Amino acid sequence: MLHFILTFIYGFFLCLSAGASANIGKAQDPKLLSVSNNPERIEVVGVRKRLYEKGLLKDSIVKTELISEQQIKATQAANLSEAISNSIGIRVSNECSMCGAKRVMINGLKGEHTNVLVDGIPLHTMLSGFYGLDAVAMSGIGKIEVARGAGASLIAPEAIGGTINLVTQTPTESGGELDASLGNLGYRKFAFMGSVVPKEHGISTSMIVQLDERKQYDGDNNGVSESPQLENQSFTTLLSYDFDRDTDIRIRFNHTKSEVFGGPILGDDSGTIKDVLASVSLGEAPALFAQGHVNDRYIGHPWETAEWVKTQRNEVLGSVLREFGSSFNGILSVARVNHKQVSFYEGVDYDAKDNMDYVDLRLNWDFNSDHLMTFGVDYRNEQMRSHSRALATLNNYVSDSFDYLVQGIYLQDSWTVNTWLEVSTAMRLDHVKADFVDPMKVGIEIDKTLLSPRVDSRVFHSEELTSRLSIGQGYRAPLSFFESDHGILDAQKGYLIDVSQLERSKSISYSLNFENETWINTASIAYTQVKGLASLESNDAGIPVLSQLIQTASVLAIDFALSYQLNKMFNIALSAEAYKYNDPFRASFAIAPIEKRGTVSFNWQYIHHTLDLTLVYVTSRNLKDYNYFGYNDVKNKKLKPTDVPAFSTVDFKYQFNWTRELTLYIGANNVLNYSQARTGSSPLLFDAEGGYDVTYIYAPMRGRMVYAGFDWDF
Repeated sequence: MLHFILTFIYGFFLCLSAGASANIGKAQDPKLLSVSNNPERIEVVGVRKRLYEKGLLKDSIVKTELISEQQIKATQAANLSEAISNSIGIRVSNECSMCGAKRVMINGLKGEHTNVLVDGIPLHTMLSGFYGLDAVAMSGIGKIEVARGAGASLIAPEAIGGTINLVTQTPTESGGELDASLGNLGYRKFAFMGSVVPKEHGISTSMIVQLDERKQYDGDNNGVSESPQLENQSFTTLLSYDFDRDTDIRIRFNHTKSEVFGGPILGDDSGTIKDVLASVSLGEAPALFAQGHVNDRYIGHPWETAEWVKTQRNEVLGSVLREFGSSFNGILSVARVNHKQVSFYEGVDYDAKDNMDYVDLRLNWDFNSDHLMTFGVDYRNEQMRSHSRALATLNNYVSDSFDYLVQGIYLQDSWTVNTWLEVSTAMRLDHVKADFVDPMKVGIEIDKTLLSPRVDSRVFHSEELTSRLSIGQGYRAPLSFFESDHGILDAQKGYLIDVSQLERSKSISYSLNFENETWINTASIAYTQVKGLASLESNDAGIPVLSQLIQTASVLAIDFALSYQLNKMFNIALSAEAYKYNDPFRASFAIAPIEKRGTVSFNWQYIHHTLDLTLVYVTSRNLKDYNYFGYNDVKNKKLKPTDVPAFSTVDFKYQFNWTRELTLYIGANNVLNYSQARTGSSPLLFDAEGGYDVTYIYAPMRGRMVYAGFDWDF
């Protein structure tokens, strides 16, 4: 398979070289495409513009939701998890009150079933999918495309829930943007984007820098944070060059650093992060809380409730787009990702390195007026190595280090049957090899060749009414205990891995959309089954084991969205969504997911003024359905609540265009100041044996944040 892929790449570059020689002296096409509001179009330059306009690079049959740059700014989102948290069909789950790990759930599936793409290429590894989403900077992102359902992306069959594609802004003219803001709770954000686009040279380049941070939040003032301190640094550079009229070359580089610290409040009784980590030498304190109750003052040693995660990530992505005549083009994409993590979980260290190489060669052929054929090959090789000095001495410790190799071939036919029906049929053939390389894990756990089909259709019932039906299969290799519960590290019992097969999914979804000049309404329903779902269990000795469910897990997702343009100044949008899990799926969750949610958004624009307001309502839940159980006190006398009430959050942002170039803004997130620890129950708990944990989570962990800033275009 690898020889086959390399042969394709060699042939591609051979054609590219020949084509370039034949086109020397041809006039270049430096024309630029302006920003479009159409969610099925992508901002492009030169060669890419022409091919997108002809429909040769974008499949628009698959249902895709768009989050625009304006929407990202309206939420004051610094990172990916903030930008998509209120989007329909997406839920951002907070998996830990100490480290604040976020998982993005699409169509009710788990976070590990979501694949994050950058400019259409899967760049996020297993490790970065857990801690990386709070570090993905939104500066320089032109739009976010969300495709829901198994096989939603032709090159990401592992996305059982769906894909999130971050589309980098392509500059259309030289200039820059500076966005800076400050707020309470230690909030700071600085973002800069500078672009150079020389005239009549078919080249553009940009540099993007973002720094953002926020301090710990302690809603019940017990000396232990419910939301951690977060510091991010991101640097991105993008180069796009039209080599000739038919060839475009694009290179993107990103470097990200992130540091997360949760637990004892820094500067209170704990000093610096270095002081906290060094306090391990003090041993265990006689008690963690005054009076033995989690709402009372924390009196344990700093390390006993501290979680610290420091990550560094480098991404390099290069692509060459070549047009071979009016009906044929090819894209070669090559990526390298390096992700490092150094972490500390309440006395237990965990270090990991995750490297991934990715190659994709795709050919698009406009066979005739009715058929657009896409075929290609891809290659993904990921190696993760982890180590824990604190656990390595235990007999029950198995490293989750792994080698993961996927080699695939895919084919897609987008068929315009007639004026009212379009059908896209896709098929992937993959050879998947997943091997846990710890000496205690002898042999290759997964070595399988499989087919993954998908069919999408779009029906134009009228000029205003459109429906889509999608049926597909997907797969995923369970590769780490992090996907189920990273908290097993601090239990200091070790952990075992018992994985022998791929997760396999089947999904079907239907949507009906009505759109005219004032109304946009969409109703959707999706059903997904997963066999071999990864789950964290315990053996007879109480040792955590990453295993797989015998029963089939399933979820039904239903949602409805409405947008009404009242007049030129005022727009209102409403959405509602509900998720129904079967018992095996429900029992596999470590953190109870949101089951029902409603959202109301208002947008008002008048001359120089813009106001965005969003209300989110989450219904009550019975946490017993997700096996929640614990006590507020170490003596097991005060049970934690399992029937938790509904709650609401409100966000707003007001912007004033002082000049054409300068915008001033002020806003607040969580205006009602609702947080679980402040108005409900602490996420901290004691179990029946007196063990301490930090995962009794069911509501927001952070209180009101008020901010102000400016956005200057120059």
